[in-house]
Amino acid sequence: MNDLLRIPCVLMRGGTSRGPFFLASDLPRDQAQRDAALLSIMGSGHPLQIDGIGGGNPVTSKVAIIGPSTIKGADVDYLFAQVRTDRQYVDYSPNCGNMLAAVGPFAIEAGLIEAKGRNTLVRIHNVNTGKLIEAKVPTSGRDVIYLGDSSIDGVPGLAAPIALTFVDAAGAKTGKLLPTGKPVDVIDGIEVTAIDCAIPMVLMRAADVGLTGYEDPQSLTDNRDLIARMTAIRIKAGERMGMGDVSDMVIPKPVLLSPARKGSTLSVRYFMPNECHPALATTGAVGVATAAVTEGTVAYDLAGRPSLPAEIGIEHPAGRLDVQLEMRNGAIAAGLVRTARRLFEGYAFAKPLAAIEDAA
Repeated sequence: MNDLLRIPCVLMRGGTSRGPFFLASDLPRDQAQRDAALLSIMGSGHPLQIDGIGGGNPVTSKVAIIGPSTIKGADVDYLFAQVRTDRQYVDYSPNCGNMLAAVGPFAIEAGLIEAKGRNTLVRIHNVNTGKLIEAKVPTSGRDVIYLGDSSIDGVPGLAAPIALTFVDAAGAKTGKLLPTGKPVDVIDGIEVTAIDCAIPMVLMRAADVGLTGYEDPQSLTDNRDLIARMTAIRIKAGERMGMGDVSDMVIPKPVLLSPARKGSTLSVRYFMPNECHPALATTGAVGVATAAVTEGTVAYDLAGRPSLPAEIGIEHPAGRLDVQLEMRNGAIAAGLVRTARRLFEGYAFAKPLAAIEDAA
């Protein structure tokens, strides 16, 4: 094993996502070397990621890099990396709110923050967006509590609840809630809302693209005409949002909206961007909920024109996710509950950069 890089690693589930967690100090400082290590560890460039620990799907090809905070008011830094499965590319443009649920537990167990009382508050600085998120992690003494009686749709079984609060998620990448300056734009004949809240998204009515919005994720992923159409729309939207050429980025995410069918506020199908999410991204839920209370967006009328404070229930393929919205210090704060679990700890092995370059 002398020719492989040996890197301490913890595999964790956060919300409906899963991936390895690393201390920033354990990874190469040079970004090119770090990316090469992550691509090798995950097995990127193969649809099954057979030569790595990735799961062959965007929700299981995610990486969290954690370190001491570099800003005031936060306890830890969290850098999220979306590792592509279809080709060797690491994308740092988005945040992942599901993986975020495991950041607090990992930070406590890594000794970056001390557990205090029954719920330990961990203030997380998301490096990708510069935003602050508060996580209340169930603890006992110095230990993280993972077992509990809470459930989230898309994950089997019960676990301890982790309350996340996005303190001010608007303008995560562009600095504006509505980066085009309008609640609705028309792109390729389709009314869309280009919104940047927790993560940039392009919201559109499912009916406007000839769908019910209740289709199962696999059939939507297999609908290549739909994917091509939404790709064209999101690339044009990215330009209007001031993000430049987004063809190689996973943001903005396309999202299809429909009226709720089971007593919630809205129904969604969230894309990553070329595959339909089996459930719903946490950041996506925050953005959709905020759009639902923003007058003039494509979500506002579908949601019944709610006003703050509000609980926005969002139906997704695996069930439902509820988001609590309120005003805090002049900005919308979004709260929701996720769960997490520590799955495995040990070492991940990566090919050195020279070996990867030789293979290429």
